[in-house]
Amino acid sequence: MYTLGFDVGSSSVKVSLLNTQTGKQEATAFSPQTEMAITAHHQGWAEQDPQLWWEHLKKALASVLQQSQVDVKTIKAIGISYQMHGLIAVDADMNVIRPGIIWCDSRAVSIGDKAFQQLGEKYCLGHLLNSPGNFTASKLRWVKENEPNLFNRIHKIMLPGDYLAARLTGIKKTTVSGLSEGIIWDFKQKELALQLLEHYEIPKTFIPDITDSFSVQGNLTPAIANELGLHTDIVVSYRAGDQPNNAFSLNVMEPGEIAATAGTSGVVYGISDEIQYDPHSRVNSFAHVNHSQHNTRLGILLCINGTGILNAWLKANVAANLSYEQMNEAAASVPVGADNLQVMPFGNGAERVLNNKEPGAVFQNLNFNIHKQAHLLRAAQEGIVYSFYYGMEIMQEMGMPMKMIRAGHANMFLSPVFRNTLAGISQCTIELYNTDGSLGAARGAAMGAGIYKSRDETFNGLTKVQQTEPDISAEQAYKDTYYRWKESLLKQLN
Repeated sequence: MYTLGFDVGSSSVKVSLLNTQTGKQEATAFSPQTEMAITAHHQGWAEQDPQLWWEHLKKALASVLQQSQVDVKTIKAIGISYQMHGLIAVDADMNVIRPGIIWCDSRAVSIGDKAFQQLGEKYCLGHLLNSPGNFTASKLRWVKENEPNLFNRIHKIMLPGDYLAARLTGIKKTTVSGLSEGIIWDFKQKELALQLLEHYEIPKTFIPDITDSFSVQGNLTPAIANELGLHTDIVVSYRAGDQPNNAFSLNVMEPGEIAATAGTSGVVYGISDEIQYDPHSRVNSFAHVNHSQHNTRLGILLCINGTGILNAWLKANVAANLSYEQMNEAAASVPVGADNLQVMPFGNGAERVLNNKEPGAVFQNLNFNIHKQAHLLRAAQEGIVYSFYYGMEIMQEMGMPMKMIRAGHANMFLSPVFRNTLAGISQCTIELYNTDGSLGAARGAAMGAGIYKSRDETFNGLTKVQQTEPDISAEQAYKDTYYRWKESLLKQLN
């Protein structure tokens, strides 16, 4: 028996096939091999046509089916992971009215900021746990203000995962987790954010019916089953935004458990059982995949834009002669603190954790007589870790306990310097696993369809490949280096 996981990002679509008996991945593929195009008609805009996602989903799925050669009748369910915060608007016939406004589009920032002032901090933070910001609801208000003819054609609005589930099943639904990431959920009233919708003059009828993240949300329609080479007995039984799903894929579901990623950008995502928020909205609180009316499970999300992109910039401009593995080895040849060289990795746009300031990347205390290529590489990795920890301190101020960090065995976590620095400054054990978003979505599908009956059964096939313990002997060195780095950052921000 098998399940499929679809992971629809802004760069590519990945599909994995899970053998539910063994708990192992049977086959995986992604499309395109180069990054999907993002359309930007104006500075700060970012749009993608959902049809592009669909075409690449079909290509990746065809590759998986061809690789595995499984009988499609043994495939029982589909789970969906998707890029968060997007806006897809459709008419009554499920026609997409305009290209999707995706997560990295910043056109609605001023709309969200104005709503925060007008609705007030008490309502926005007490009920929504976040400023309306540049999230889905504010993007929809932008459409109303700037494209009224299109707005008047809207039947339903959906997040990217809602759209894909609806295309597969013909049934339009959403989830509390998804609504919370769009800032359309009122945590205090446990219902749609009616006051925000009224303020934005958005009809509540635009919002699809709500279903659980883990639930049978519908069967594939005959036309779609035929188009994909599947069958109508397959159900869609799970969906989640990419960061909640990444946490789920790492078996991060209960208070105090933390998931992290460190690709182009980086995320720390911790679970809390209390309704809480950062009063300055530097980190965001969303409903996790297992949040319910009687079981509070929030994902506290810290995002750092300047993560692996800094490492990639160094490779292109400073270490083109080295592989990433060799860069990691060179960084490890330099002592903690990189002989006082500091790097602020904030060169990839405005950072929410810095109150949306854009200070730019900075190399500080560079000494031509001391510092060499390896120092730059180590200082950059330490700077990325310290930017993580700067945000993690905010999460701790909110009451988030931190003991263990789980991550995929990929990207910056492949570097011993990165792992040791993060473990050393946070005093957390770091566990690495061979999993990803598409495989996590396939596990979610099995849980939602009732194939797996418990959390233990769901993650029985999840394999830990590496563990890093904090080096107690180096703890003070990491702390001293971090405090100097933080002092420099605060001077820069002021």
